[in-house]
Amino acid sequence: MFSLERWHEIFETLNKNRLRTFLTALSVASGIFILVILLGVSTGIQKGVQSEFEQDAANRISVWTGTTTKEYNGLNPGRYIQLKNEDHVLIESNYDDYLEYRTPIYSIWGGAVSYKDQNGTYRVEGAFPDQQFIENETMVQGRFIAQSDLDQTTKVAVIGHQMKRDLFKNEDPIGAQIDIQGINFIVVGVYSDPGGNREENRIFIPLSTAQKVFNAQDRLRSLAYTVKMSDDFDQAVALSSALSEQIDKDLRQKYSVAPDDRSAVRVNSTLEEAKRIYGLIDTIRGVFWFIGIGTIIAGIVGVSNIMLIVVKERTKEIGIRKALGALPWSIIGMILQEAIFVTAMAGFIGLFLGVGLLELVGPMVDSAFIKYPQVDFATAMTTVVVLILAGTLAGFIPAQRAAHIRPIEALRDE
Repeated sequence: MFSLERWHEIFETLNKNRLRTFLTALSVASGIFILVILLGVSTGIQKGVQSEFEQDAANRISVWTGTTTKEYNGLNPGRYIQLKNEDHVLIESNYDDYLEYRTPIYSIWGGAVSYKDQNGTYRVEGAFPDQQFIENETMVQGRFIAQSDLDQTTKVAVIGHQMKRDLFKNEDPIGAQIDIQGINFIVVGVYSDPGGNREENRIFIPLSTAQKVFNAQDRLRSLAYTVKMSDDFDQAVALSSALSEQIDKDLRQKYSVAPDDRSAVRVNSTLEEAKRIYGLIDTIRGVFWFIGIGTIIAGIVGVSNIMLIVVKERTKEIGIRKALGALPWSIIGMILQEAIFVTAMAGFIGLFLGVGLLELVGPMVDSAFIKYPQVDFATAMTTVVVLILAGTLAGFIPAQRAAHIRPIEALRDE
């Protein structure tokens, strides 16, 4: 029940001990402020990691090969393991039931591309239509590579949005003819990529066309697949891990590569990486909570000590109250109310300062590993609950001591 008299007593007590109240409130506000900042940073780290994974499909398996570094089965090191179309066919036929999207890739790094008097150097990739979904591309104009382009070996190209700005300025690129490594292609689409300008500096053409016009025959640079996802994240990670290991084993067996030669055959699963990194983020968040809560506990101890002093100073008053018939729970309520009030007010100040600082500085933070640190509503409400519990805990022991004061002893107290 609201009691104006009780609130008047609380403010009178705080006013009599301004410095003590200020220092106590400062410790609590600092604890909440630090906790909010740390939680905001952990959220920023999570956003940064998520943005990195959004550049490509999260459930991607990538296959690359290189040069052997170890002798194996009588074969000397230094052999280059060349992927071919038959490798993709083998993997697809063996694991088709578990794959969602798939594409073999033939790429040229630093391919010369020109349009009229504009020219530049870009990465040229021959791929299947599924590459759009594996790379998380969004079509801005036109279309992506189609199966008919592969079947007919058409000379069509899909360019990135950054390439459009570089080569075409304000012109419409759809239907325009560009020169790639001295060969003419027709632009049929423009895509955007969540990875930004770096990922939009690529140009996609049908794999069959790339192998033919660049005299690649049946050679490939890499392979890319996505695993069929399930509602259970751990189950999806297990499937992706098992497929990656089996594909790695198949290729090593085919090309006689040592099991521990990571330079020759590399099979990477983004789901496995995601699980490891998200697990690390959870650990970081837990450490931040531990530090923040530890700081708040220091403030709570300060509040509790102050309330013990208040109880000591008001021993005679409490004795008179009890002699006049005040019940123990009313004494406890009086002390708890004051403790919760001090803690809550100081905590809310720390909360508002922390959230305000994050809102002010957060939009300016945009790096590869941390983006826009901020505290969401759920986290803010959690800190509010922590505040209330902290205030209750801070006042509980002093309130219990006040409730057990015997009137006769209190009246004798000087």
